[in-house]
Amino acid sequence: MRAVAIRCDAPKARRYIRTVRADAHGLLKQLSLCHHELSLVLADDSQIRELNRVFRGRDHCTDVLSFPLLDECEPATSEPAGSDYKSGPAPIGDVVISVDTAVRQARRLGITPDLRLRTLLIHGMLHLLGFDHEKSQADARRMFARERELAASLASSEKTYNRRLSATALREAESP
Repeated sequence: MRAVAIRCDAPKARRYIRTVRADAHGLLKQLSLCHHELSLVLADDSQIRELNRVFRGRDHCTDVLSFPLLDECEPATSEPAGSDYKSGPAPIGDVVISVDTAVRQARRLGITPDLRLRTLLIHGMLHLLGFDHEKSQADARRMFARERELAASLASSEKTYNRRLSATALREAESP
């Protein structure tokens, strides 16, 4: 069972909850993280700036922060060691996304806010799993390549789902 807990701390973010939740579930599936839980916070710029200052010592706004709960030596797998599945999914960590920053970035990049939020979710998730683009250029290349793979996979899954949904709607419309 994959679980996604979303907290919406920014009023502007409410409109994105459904798509971010769907992307998070799809991402957990793509990463084979069965029996894991992801916690997401959709924040505003002031909240993420404060978190960035407190936890990273950087007094400025950022787009996404990740707070991993898995041990460095304990990779996330579909069956966590020593986990009792009856007690619920194992938490992998928290991803905090600034919706304000994501919307500005989307506008600048000429994409939809939903697409930018997806990219930030993937980026944050990869940080939870130990990827770090700040260590070296080689690590950055690996992380961003994986980010592109996951984004393409989610987009493909979304298109497949939309085609099935359209076909179902068409069949229902044609039924007597």
